[in-house]
Amino acid sequence: MGNDVACIDDAGFILPSKSLHFAKESFIFAFTASRTEGGKMAGKGYTDRLLSEEEIRSVVEEAFSKWDLDGRRVLFIIPDGTRTAPIPMMFRLFHELLSGNVRALDYLIALGTHPPMSQEAINKLVGVSPEDWEGRYRDVRVFNHRWDLPDTFVSLGTIPASEIAEITDGLMEMPVEVKLNKMVLDYDRIVICGPVFPHEVVGFSGGNKYFFPGIGGWEVINFSHWLGAVITILKIIGVKHTPVRRVIDRAASFLDKPKYCLAMVVKDGGLAGLYTGTPEEAYEEAADLSAQVHVVWVDEPFRKVISVMPEMYDDIWTAAKGMYKVEPAVADGGEVIIYAPHITEISYTHGKILDEIGYHVRDYFLKQWDRFKGYPWGVLAHSTHLKGFGWYDERTGVERPRVRVYLATGIPKERVEKVNLGYIDPSSFRPEDYMGREDEGILVLPKAGEVLYRLRERR
Repeated sequence: MGNDVACIDDAGFILPSKSLHFAKESFIFAFTASRTEGGKMAGKGYTDRLLSEEEIRSVVEEAFSKWDLDGRRVLFIIPDGTRTAPIPMMFRLFHELLSGNVRALDYLIALGTHPPMSQEAINKLVGVSPEDWEGRYRDVRVFNHRWDLPDTFVSLGTIPASEIAEITDGLMEMPVEVKLNKMVLDYDRIVICGPVFPHEVVGFSGGNKYFFPGIGGWEVINFSHWLGAVITILKIIGVKHTPVRRVIDRAASFLDKPKYCLAMVVKDGGLAGLYTGTPEEAYEEAADLSAQVHVVWVDEPFRKVISVMPEMYDDIWTAAKGMYKVEPAVADGGEVIIYAPHITEISYTHGKILDEIGYHVRDYFLKQWDRFKGYPWGVLAHSTHLKGFGWYDERTGVERPRVRVYLATGIPKERVEKVNLGYIDPSSFRPEDYMGREDEGILVLPKAGEVLYRLRERR
């Protein structure tokens, strides 16, 4: 595939030419049945069973006892409905342990740039009935992160260009302003509670990723996502320490508040692991366990993958994970079909921009950077992440994606083809017809989007 990716011009913009040597992290992780740490970090996790609710409660109680929460204003940062996690259980548990002991018990939903959740959706997310808000949970408030309102944010400082160059191994050199939802300044303790999965932009989700992009400003979001896109999914996803992770960790360090994290490793609807500590400490342990329970290694690449997307993904912006999580295990010239008849929109937030730029391989943008550098870099990143790795010849205008991506959704054929993706009529396509055909190089994933598939030879 080659390593020719990018260099920077005087303004810090990406230009094609420099080779990126990104081999800082092995794909091999230590396998352990369980882990419990003392000191500041505490937690427990298993590869062969789920934690009981009693074990979860014990881990949470131990963490809370160390974090000096009594009498404090506490803000929990939680995921939205596009992530699988037992948030209702955690919400109930936190209330049982903290209500009446803390001065504030509030929640901020880390939307990134996803649409704000309705009250009905929030009720489902935290497992609360409308009546409960007037009774048992009357002392709790839940807020959407209003990324769409400029006065949501406060500037905490700027990562200087020289530091960005060091963090990114010289790939980029430009100052990055750090903005965060100003609500965090109203609280004494900030607690992240969210799952950790292999992730296309940062390597694994969780930890400080709940600040950026979770409740962060456009500057870090656009920069970090484009950085990940330039490095490519094939070199980022499932890697514990990446330049993108270093960027968001550095950005989070600008928040001078006690920050804690409950990092969940979700499996089969329960928790295989729960780790607590600082966002960095909890992430370290949870990512190791996620690498064991959320990565499937295969010996041969698949020529066709059908990713059936659950309804928690309501547009292609989120359902694109059906491509991200399988691309490393798809053969050159293979195809990925995102099957989601319930989806009728490309992106509720960024659809107009995607209609304009379409979906393209990374080099399509890099080799025409003057044309595209004015678009939001996070949107460019999503475009190339879904299209996958490939090649673009600027002399002939020919683009060659390594993998062909098709949408079998409720989005009209004309629009799908306009944005440079393949179309399949979902009414005439049956994923079940392809099940059980792995020996033929065909894989059907009934609930795609969270488990990563990777070729064993890439380890």
